Amino acid sequence: MMLQRSWIKFYSPKRRCRLPDAREKLSKLMKREVSTNFPKLYSELAEWFHLLTAPEDYAEEAEFYRNAIFSACDGTPHSLLELGSGGGNNAFHLKAFFQLTLVDLSADMLRISKGLNPECEHIQGDMRQVRLNREFGAVFIHDAIMYMQNKTDLGKAIHTASIHCRPGGVVLLAPDYVLETFRPTTDHGGHDGEDRGIRYLDWTWDPDPHDSTYQSDMVYLIKDKDGNLQVEHDRHVMGIFSSQTWVELLTEAGLQAQVIPFEHSQIEPGTTVVFIGRKLSGRNSK
Repeated sequence: MMLQRSWIKFYSPKRRCRLPDAREKLSKLMKREVSTNFPKLYSELAEWFHLLTAPEDYAEEAEFYRNAIFSACDGTPHSLLELGSGGGNNAFHLKAFFQLTLVDLSADMLRISKGLNPECEHIQGDMRQVRLNREFGAVFIHDAIMYMQNKTDLGKAIHTASIHCRPGGVVLLAPDYVLETFRPTTDHGGHDGEDRGIRYLDWTWDPDPHDSTYQSDMVYLIKDKDGNLQVEHDRHVMGIFSSQTWVELLTEAGLQAQVIPFEHSQIEPGTTVVFIGRKLSGRNSK
């Protein structure tokens, strides 16, 4: 799939206190939790994100996701929650069909997405824990789901998606790989802006096939407006799980699981799947 990747835990004070004190305590907690070791692409290099992976490149992919959601829902969904929304590239295309709420862990990525999708609601949050206390017609997690490095975290993210999905709605999960289809790959790309540009080389490999992670080592060649070149290495460590694990976790979250092939003109048929979880009418997740 196209390069998207990325995704503060939301806290509420356990005891009542004066409003200014509550705000101060909440702010401290959130700042502490945000001190995550983000890949450079989602922090210090976030301003380059849309040159690395342009929103226009996502049109075909987003259309596939829209059709999959509409086909699986009972009725027409009007609202969509995207967890791990990153720079907002999918949202750029989906916002014409849904009222979007975009959640991401990185404040820098939310800032980038707001510039692209100012009409969408943006919330900083961790897909494993965020609670918005409302339901949506559909919940979507793109390849940010790959940052769930163990089964426990993957289950938490899927549970979050389930509890925010209304009965009759669907959860759509779009991992880059499942265990059965993983293979080492290399990729490259990038774009030029008016006075700057970036190119990347991506080497995806698995240093330990016996654990639940693999890694993507990315090298960025960055050219500024004066023609100066900067080289950066960025390591992304991601989770890899069997299709059976994905289906089991969807089922445990109260969803009716379905596996469908991902279809895209640039993807070899049969190499990528997405997971649909239908929220049956009358069922609610705790």
